[in-house]
Amino acid sequence: MRKIPLGRSGTQSSVLGLGCMGMSEFYGPRDDVMSMQTLERAFELGITFYDSSDMYGRGHNEELLGKFIKNKRDKVIISTKFGFKRDPNGADGSTHDRDLDNSPEYIRQACDAALKRLGTDYIDVYSAHRYDTTRPIEQVTESIAGLVKAGKVRSIGFSEITGEQLRCAHKVHPIAALQNEYSLWHRRPEEDVLPVCRELGVTLVAYSPLGRGFLTGAVQDTKQLAANDVRLTVERFKGDNLDKNLLLVNQVKAIASARGITPGQIALAWLFAQGNDIIPIPGTKRIKYLEENVGSVNVSLSKEELKTIAEIVDPSKIAGTAETASQAAGRMAAMTGGSSAGSDKLKRI
Repeated sequence: MRKIPLGRSGTQSSVLGLGCMGMSEFYGPRDDVMSMQTLERAFELGITFYDSSDMYGRGHNEELLGKFIKNKRDKVIISTKFGFKRDPNGADGSTHDRDLDNSPEYIRQACDAALKRLGTDYIDVYSAHRYDTTRPIEQVTESIAGLVKAGKVRSIGFSEITGEQLRCAHKVHPIAALQNEYSLWHRRPEEDVLPVCRELGVTLVAYSPLGRGFLTGAVQDTKQLAANDVRLTVERFKGDNLDKNLLLVNQVKAIASARGITPGQIALAWLFAQGNDIIPIPGTKRIKYLEENVGSVNVSLSKEELKTIAEIVDPSKIAGTAETASQAAGRMAAMTGGSSAGSDKLKRI
């Protein structure tokens, strides 16, 4: 597996990472045995970057990774996040209950709790899952920097912030990674974030690089999705929007078929071609799809193919918004600063 620098942290990461969220929540039922087998296979195939968060499964995801890294801690990069507080019991069964907290006190508490769940004494990349805009981003960065000084965190990250916010944070402490949604059908980082990442030497960690599975061509009908699948809340997967978007992905499938590869591999290879400072983190709990994703590392697209693919999946041609209900909840929390009024609204989603 090819490796690239993780920002300017001095750490080398596999060019492809593994998003672990779906192993705990949001994409159908859990299967810890299957997930553990997939994690082990990912390690065998050379993947060293594993992405988690304390909110995935209300801590379950970090506990799962803790078991996985037990005998290989110095050989893997654990990236996890803080910021969303959820009901630890999940009594109402909601996947959208959350408050936003970037306070210094909570950041310290969240880090200690994450370390305990992971069974380790340090986190490689610790990120604000969402930034609370009612606080100076410099203050949030200072709080995480305190954890770096204490030896609990190796490097700092953020998720879904703007280029200007990244500059402000980077002035306080070097930021190693910025995790934003980026794929063929979500190109917003190109407008603002990616240029600033390159200016500062920050790695862009691209989540949902397969468009939540849509770019694989596997989702032809939402009836095949589990009742709690987060994609059922996305406008792009609904009704006429889905039909229109399928016309686009089917054109990508035709290109993939002619090459003897899969449309998912096309989507990941397109991301790799955007620069040697991007780590896609497609999520899966199945070995079959993991191995398919890893195969994309060896796929090379010509300039003509890249141009054609980008034109097919041009943002102006995509029907519906890409935002999930969870992302909308996070945006609401950011706007309210995690206030009690905002929190009440979130818990009723």
